[in-house]
Amino acid sequence: MLSKYIKLSAILFFLSVSFIFAQQKKDIKPPLKINQLTRILFIFDASYSMNGMWQSDTKIAIAKKLLGELLDSLKQIESYENIEVALRVYGHQKPVPPQDCDDTRLEISFSKKNYDRIKNKLKTIVPKGTTPIAQTLMAAAGDFTPCQECRNVIILITDGLEECKGDPCAVSQELQKKGIFLKPFVIGIGLKDKSSLDCVGSYFDAEDEETFKSILNVIITQVLNTTTAQVNLLDIHGKPTETDVNMTFYDINTGNAKYNFIHTINYRGNPDTLRIDHLPMYKIFVHTIPPVSKDSVKLTQGIHNIIGIDAPQGYLTLRVQGLNDYKQVLQCIVRKAGEMATLNVQGFNQTVKYIVGKYDLEVLCLPRLIIKDVKISQSTTTTVDIPQPGIATVIMRTPGIANIFLLDKKELKFVCNINPTATQESFLLEPGNYKLVYRARNSKEVINTIEKIFKVEAGSSININIF
Repeated sequence: MLSKYIKLSAILFFLSVSFIFAQQKKDIKPPLKINQLTRILFIFDASYSMNGMWQSDTKIAIAKKLLGELLDSLKQIESYENIEVALRVYGHQKPVPPQDCDDTRLEISFSKKNYDRIKNKLKTIVPKGTTPIAQTLMAAAGDFTPCQECRNVIILITDGLEECKGDPCAVSQELQKKGIFLKPFVIGIGLKDKSSLDCVGSYFDAEDEETFKSILNVIITQVLNTTTAQVNLLDIHGKPTETDVNMTFYDINTGNAKYNFIHTINYRGNPDTLRIDHLPMYKIFVHTIPPVSKDSVKLTQGIHNIIGIDAPQGYLTLRVQGLNDYKQVLQCIVRKAGEMATLNVQGFNQTVKYIVGKYDLEVLCLPRLIIKDVKISQSTTTTVDIPQPGIATVIMRTPGIANIFLLDKKELKFVCNINPTATQESFLLEPGNYKLVYRARNSKEVINTIEKIFKVEAGSSININIF
């Protein structure tokens, strides 16, 4: 039942994208032009078992024929300029017995328009040996020369499982994490036990010859086309109204940032369409404050993918009472309520968007102001006002050891130290009553400590003289 479903899905998908690989159709053009260099390494099983009969001919003959037809189709599509293909074969150099687990060779290296070279090489391949899949994948890592912007793809065609005690799954996953190649495509020819190949890559079961042909075409269509998607940043009502924020798409296997987009609503009032590579699995990181994300996003080629991410936001405005254009440098640390991690440092007379919720504010004035549980609601602006500070200038005859304290009822609360090498220093202080404690640096007696009480009023200036 499953094989019939795969066969039907492959055929329908193949037809739906109108990308028909047929030698007679020389005017066919692909739906998208590939701008990024795509390198496709065909890994071809030429172990002894490929001599076995299957459907209308031997497995090796059918695999050669269908891969050759695919190469002819690629050759005819002139707009695919940024494609390079290569051929690696295993099991074709040494017969069994004895078993040679190093029997793998890059027969045709990467270059453009080398389709005929690969076809001619396939004609000379004679199945002889064993099936060293893990060793072949390790060797294939060296077939891809360093290229930061390339899409490296492996298509493995095999009729058997690992026979050399290697671990193809572990090798494949490790090389994917290193960014050597994307998740491979694996085509199993008449395999009964496919469990050990499922984790190597995206597995396709070619139960018969016609399905094999359809699968090849579907895979190459997926490899050579991007797909479309839109990210719906959802408000608290589940509607895609949030926008104007950066989004980073990370490749889950490598951890590398593959795309950065600033989200926008297009002229039709919808989140704008992205055209991206559907082969990797992504983690999408939305740079709201605090950030939100969605993990394990897998895109489907041939459809428009809609990705919903909850990102309800409101606004926080910080103001100084009585001043519309506050020129002093005054900032505020914003944290999630009850947490210590800094989310943002916001200036005054600024408005910033935050995810809805409660926040604690620490205003970096003297003394520090702590404002707890400030609520941010959907699409509304919460305004926080603080008193206008005043300026206190301390003037000393000689430098000294000095501190400023806030008088809070009977308690002294430390505010700041005074520069021990200065004779004059100004401070921006919130309105209140303060005490200055001073001793000259050259004095060695505590009896010479001087105390002065002063008051700071909003928007005023005061001099505190120590003589």
